[in-house]
Amino acid sequence: MVNDSRLSRRQFLGRGAMAVGAAAAAPYVVSSRVFGASERIGIGGIGVGRQGRGILGVPDSQLVAAADLNLPRARAVAEKAKAKAFQDYRKMLELKEVDAVTVGTPDHWHALCSIHACQAGKDVYVEKPMTLTIREGRKMVEAVRKYGRVLQVGSQQRSMAPNRIGCELVRNGGIGKVQKVIANNYASPWECGFGGQSVPDGLDWDMWCGPTKVVPYHADLYKPRAKPGWISFRPYSGGEMTGWGAHGLDQVQWALGMDEGGPIEVWVEGEKLVPPTQTEPGSRLDKACSVPKVLFRYPGDIVMELGKGPAGGAIFIGEKGTVTIDRNKFQSDPPEIAEKALQGVPRGGDNHKADWVAAIRSRARPVADVEIGHRSATVCHLGNIARYLGRRLRWDPAKEVFVDDAEANTHLDRVRRKPYEIPERV
Repeated sequence: MVNDSRLSRRQFLGRGAMAVGAAAAAPYVVSSRVFGASERIGIGGIGVGRQGRGILGVPDSQLVAAADLNLPRARAVAEKAKAKAFQDYRKMLELKEVDAVTVGTPDHWHALCSIHACQAGKDVYVEKPMTLTIREGRKMVEAVRKYGRVLQVGSQQRSMAPNRIGCELVRNGGIGKVQKVIANNYASPWECGFGGQSVPDGLDWDMWCGPTKVVPYHADLYKPRAKPGWISFRPYSGGEMTGWGAHGLDQVQWALGMDEGGPIEVWVEGEKLVPPTQTEPGSRLDKACSVPKVLFRYPGDIVMELGKGPAGGAIFIGEKGTVTIDRNKFQSDPPEIAEKALQGVPRGGDNHKADWVAAIRSRARPVADVEIGHRSATVCHLGNIARYLGRRLRWDPAKEVFVDDAEANTHLDRVRRKPYEIPERV
């Protein structure tokens, strides 16, 4: 069954003003279903493009609805599952049969979709990076806690055994005191100045732009990784600093025991980054946006530099040896440190979505809980902000503000186009 939920511009703005701007005053009614051992969880997919489709394969569940601003795409996904299709995800959230949602939208939509889902009583699996700004992350944490929801961030390396064992080893002193961390030199985003093309039939481009300024449609902007795609552009993403950095720097947070904390200082070596504007599709500008060099200081005087570390993890240099953690693997120098820790540990696969389902049933916190996702994304955002400002910044991870730096604190959030604001009280 396919349900065409089209809204006029007037209807959309009215619903947006009510659901977005007045969310705190009139929240959705929250339900808390208790699932039987054999009962399948009803899933609604928000954003069902390339990555959005990839996260729909949730164990012990049934896809009951799909929402996408590209309505033909939502219909195609829904039809295969005999589910309902929507263009406006908020209409889908009204369905009682939707118990939980996956959020596979572009990054600039993650926060609003997740907060609205929590208000509607739905549990959430949101793709990484969890946020576009630091303030968004704190508001998402507040919404999850207020409405008693389970939110899993798609940092799937948290569910990979070699990653867990490697991070535990570092955290528990397996290489002695950590002296230095070398992570990957992730590129920051740049600006997009592509010319306009005709908007495809069935795509609500105005709503796709959402809280950002409306710009002309272009196929290579609409795709996540094209030439280069929205992941590389500043209005919609933090670039690879948040793209791959949400994996690699998350492992640093985990290994250093910083799931509820973070660095206390960030600085750069070199001139500040003025993001260039790409006017035509073609070569990526990662090299130009990978400078200046970024360094962080963690409690205990541990310095992390962004350099020649692995994309999915980092190199941890300690008093007793060195551990390198990457996706689904870790190794050490001397080798016996990792060999001993990995004895009998299976390789391959992960159960990240199964962990989310188990948490939905038990109401426990999942392995990549919202606070974890927020803290890891914050490290990525700090790296970008330091590049933009080009100077040393002191960070207070408890208050989540820059110390005595009004200019830096203006980067904690972004101005949003109406009616897509995130309210002060969720």
